[in-house]
Amino acid sequence: MLMKNKKWQKIIMFHGASCPHCHRTMPNVDKLIKEGFKIEKKEVWENEKNAEEMRKFKDIIIPACGDGLGVPAFVDLNKNKAICGEQTYEELKEWLEK
Repeated sequence: MLMKNKKWQKIIMFHGASCPHCHRTMPNVDKLIKEGFKIEKKEVWENEKNAEEMRKFKDIIIPACGDGLGVPAFVDLNKNKAICGEQTYEELKEWLEK
């Protein structure tokens, strides 16, 4: 069942090139990708195209971040939900599997 969920899941991780929280979260994201989760990483501090795409999801990212568009931010396109901030492997996996 989990493999079926992962197969159809479409997650975008918006991150900043020099964001320390993003750098600490990245190994957890890479581990989840190796496990089969479909997570697309998009850098937004130096890539305006990616930043513009992130702004398209502001209605779900801002409530998750609390006060603006923060990074790292994860958007689940299928469930129209977001999570924001530095995440442990366990926290991120639990969010992905909800």
